[in-house]
Amino acid sequence: MKIVTCVAPINMAVIKYCKCPWLIFYILTRCEIFFHCFLGGKRDDDLILPINDSLSASLNTHVMCAKTTIMSSPNLKENKFWLNGKEQTFNSPRLNSCLKAIKDRCDQSLPHLNWSISICSENNFPTAAGLASSAAGYACLVYALAKLYGIEGEISDIARQGSGSACRSIYGGWVQWHKGSSPLGLDSIAQQLFPANHWPEMRILILVVNDTRKKYSSTIAMKRSVDTSTLIHHRANRVVPERIQTLSRAIAEKDFATFAEIAMKDSNQLHAICLDTFPPCVYMNDVSHAIVSVVHAFNEYKNDIKAAYTCDAGSNVCIYLLESEVQDLVSWINYVFPKSADITQQEYYRGLPLEQRNMDKAVFEGLNITPFDVDLLKYIIHTNVGDGPEVLKDEQAHLLDDNGCPKSLHF
Repeated sequence: MKIVTCVAPINMAVIKYCKCPWLIFYILTRCEIFFHCFLGGKRDDDLILPINDSLSASLNTHVMCAKTTIMSSPNLKENKFWLNGKEQTFNSPRLNSCLKAIKDRCDQSLPHLNWSISICSENNFPTAAGLASSAAGYACLVYALAKLYGIEGEISDIARQGSGSACRSIYGGWVQWHKGSSPLGLDSIAQQLFPANHWPEMRILILVVNDTRKKYSSTIAMKRSVDTSTLIHHRANRVVPERIQTLSRAIAEKDFATFAEIAMKDSNQLHAICLDTFPPCVYMNDVSHAIVSVVHAFNEYKNDIKAAYTCDAGSNVCIYLLESEVQDLVSWINYVFPKSADITQQEYYRGLPLEQRNMDKAVFEGLNITPFDVDLLKYIIHTNVGDGPEVLKDEQAHLLDDNGCPKSLHF
């Protein structure tokens, strides 16, 4: 029996990506694509390749992570897969694509190569709610498979085949996903630009507006956007390349004001594309937009850019800021979005410790800021930039028992 358990981070993109349908890529690369089509593949559906580079931060796995245990044994009768305590089909094309790619790269003489496997994966945060659960999940899956079969070296291209942004979660710190130019996706890989400890003052607040499954999956929305939005192609060809260079330099120099401005503009542009899509894919709601307004008001009050919002395909909002500003901004959030008295501090504030501090209400009265109704925010996660995936050595961490079944099931 072989068994391995790993954790992997979510990553929060500052420069977003969109996938490229194979027909669009054919237009861009002309006859190159014929070779790949002749081999029977479609660049987008099989390989998940983007139309632009993207850049993100991997977040602290001690706060938010995917955890995956994989067991391989000659006693297992068939392949099994459980996600968050519920059995899933093992016939997922993306799961099998990752598994095949891993097995193609490993030593073909391994005795356990043809044994059946059991996979059990759990997220300690909401799934399919716009919090990069698929990125963490597939990064963890591929990393664990690589450890199970003894693969070293580049695996971000394999993680990408499960979920595009999963390739960025293969690394910690600040990570760039290169779109590449090969029709086969050979150069569409992730690269760590800076380690997790490069900018130790950086903090992230995740304001959870909705922790249920979002209406439009990212895959469906991206395809619809690329097919119908005119703005998305201008962004990919004209806007993103310059933003990637400027943002990389801002991170290198720890220039928060430049970093923050790009982060907010890129988030705005992503959701402008969602509206430019036909029919539109709307992710942000009134609470999301209210959070954006609070961040701008906070920066205006500080007479400098001290916080930056970014929102992926969901209504939840991620805020980048430096450690010195966390308490002030949280006090603003608490004033504008009050919580019920019966919600405990432990329920509401999650992740890294948050000292409670209230600002003088006269400040808000002078700014003409009015509180909203209670409980519009479900909870706040406080975290920082963290390392990439790792193997857990403690046998008690395994999610599977000796028979390859989950230690706990949800019904």
